[in-house]
Amino acid sequence: MLKTPFYDPNLSYEDNYDEGPFGSFADGKDLRKNQEPTYDFLGFKINTPFGIPAGPLLNSKFCKGAFEKGFDVIHYKTRRTADFPCNPFPNVLFVKTDGDLTLEKSKNPLKGSLNAPENSSEVSITNSFGNPSPDASVWQEDMKKALEAEGKGQILVGSIVGTIKEGFSPEDYYDDFALGAKLIKESGVKVIELNLSCPNVASEGVLCYSPDAVESICKKARVAVGPKAKLLIKLGYFSKDQQNLLENIVERVDPFVDGISVINTIPAPVVDEKGHQALPGEGRLKAGICGASIKWAGLDMVKRLNEIRKKGGYDFVIVGVGGVMTPDDYLEYREAGADLVQSATGAMWNPELAQDVKALGK
Repeated sequence: MLKTPFYDPNLSYEDNYDEGPFGSFADGKDLRKNQEPTYDFLGFKINTPFGIPAGPLLNSKFCKGAFEKGFDVIHYKTRRTADFPCNPFPNVLFVKTDGDLTLEKSKNPLKGSLNAPENSSEVSITNSFGNPSPDASVWQEDMKKALEAEGKGQILVGSIVGTIKEGFSPEDYYDDFALGAKLIKESGVKVIELNLSCPNVASEGVLCYSPDAVESICKKARVAVGPKAKLLIKLGYFSKDQQNLLENIVERVDPFVDGISVINTIPAPVVDEKGHQALPGEGRLKAGICGASIKWAGLDMVKRLNEIRKKGGYDFVIVGVGGVMTPDDYLEYREAGADLVQSATGAMWNPELAQDVKALGK
């Protein structure tokens, strides 16, 4: 049986934001030990190189629960510079993938439902929120509260995405990323992630595959936050045919960023039992899939980035994300070259996953 998730997929995003977190994240039990941090991450000493990526930690209450349960490097949910609505409910559906969700499989419809599998290590879900955000004045104050929940050897990361507004040029859009990064820094957060792996609302597709745009955003953000702030970028999966593109992007952003996080999701069409679009609303036939079925893709990207890092003599850190459901998954990512490993879906249905990882002592 699955444990109670800290984000309830049967409730709307707004209800989760107001009433969550749930399960053990809400029990107030602080499992942290006042140990001496031994791992180095971006110049900070942390307890364990494990945490939760941008996505399920909606506000300071969720962040507090994550820190108390021993997730040592966590992301406050991706924010925007202005208020932005959530996609219509539902946002999270369980999907059956019959093993790895390969790029070939992702071309075919997956069946989505609210019926969960019995084993948490087999969970794969849709991630279809659209990066909702309150106004910056709201999340800046709440981000400060999340920072107050940091314990010894723990780090809060702020994640930002740009928003195309009426009349915006591409440069205006890129400037919006930089403004968001600056607003996060003003909140006191020392590590900032540029989320470049979500669908662009223009016609380019996912932004991280546009090298000129990626370089421009990173350069602008670096100027906005200054030389001392730590800057990460979040990328999606690059196929083997896109290897040259990946290497080109890494070369171009290396002067501006301190680390690269991979991956986000694998997009696939999701239908109901009758074969109809499962998630309501225009443009939502396809949804980002995360969970156990995309571990292969996250591991593959970590291995390839590690090879690029060695070959090019780079020193950026690698954050491995995707399908981390068990402590063994964590070890696989570490062995593949990840300096930090994070779990979203796995942590949602096993809030004690950080304690399980800590028990490894690695």
